[in-house]
Amino acid sequence: MTLRASQQKLKQNIAQLKEGLLRASSTRRLMQPEADRRQNLIDDLLTREKHLNATFRGDITESESSRSTLMGTGAGSSGGVTANPWLINETEETKGLNFGEIKQQQQRVIEVQDAGLDALAAVISRQKIMGQEIGNELDEQNEIIDDLSHLVDKTDDRIRNETRRVKLVETKSASCGMLVVIVLLLIAIVVIAVWPV
Repeated sequence: MTLRASQQKLKQNIAQLKEGLLRASSTRRLMQPEADRRQNLIDDLLTREKHLNATFRGDITESESSRSTLMGTGAGSSGGVTANPWLINETEETKGLNFGEIKQQQQRVIEVQDAGLDALAAVISRQKIMGQEIGNELDEQNEIIDDLSHLVDKTDDRIRNETRRVKLVETKSASCGMLVVIVLLLIAIVVIAVWPV
């Protein structure tokens, strides 16, 4: 009875692991290689669970070597130390490390990533300050350009006014010259008419 309850509990735990892995990989909390490694471990655990159930029901008669293979012990292990069944498809960085060492290694990786993010944040902060200074400089230059444009418009208006005045004087001087010529011609006619010959 205890074995059946344990088998049922094992089945539930495996289902929870599978569901948790599915959630973690769908929300991208795990990188793909790690999700694949964990999926392989769950598949191996399912296979072992099925094998254990078949053995319990009496469908399979096991020899000592298959029992030791199932439990991870026996002639293949040296000095009575059991092989760790969870190290299937383990990466080179974590091979031979226990849980605490793996946790420390992950903590170091996180610290390195945090340091990289801090450096990136500092660079972005400097770029933000530079961008703000460039924006301020552009605002000042735009004000100078606006003032210069206003002065150019004033100067252009003055030049147009002066050009109009010059044209007016020119037309007046041209008509004045004609009047002078007409007056001189009248005087010449009067003088010739009055001059006794």
